[in-house]
Amino acid sequence: MNEERYRPRYVIHVAAELIGVKTHTLRYYERSGLVKPKRSSGNIRLYSESDIETLRRVRSLMEDLGVNLAGVEVITNMLLKMNDLIKENEKLRSQLTRLQEGNI
Repeated sequence: MNEERYRPRYVIHVAAELIGVKTHTLRYYERSGLVKPKRSSGNIRLYSESDIETLRRVRSLMEDLGVNLAGVEVITNMLLKMNDLIKENEKLRSQLTRLQEGNI
């Protein structure tokens, strides 16, 4: 199921409609490096569910909270780093539990 989140499925006009922005806004976000949609063999942008989630977060930060594009980039990078740290923490906790169970 998790792999489905990353499967490219939405062309740009559908993605824009889902998010509530114009297609040129999505192209701008792509140029800014906030999202990297996959490309079909015909070079058509295809957005995944994960891309849509990211774009909704970008839109919310910019429109609802007034964060500028540079701020969105910083926040997005911090969220990615935080998620990586959470995964690493979970992995280390699991290893610690296994070690503790082996020593008891």
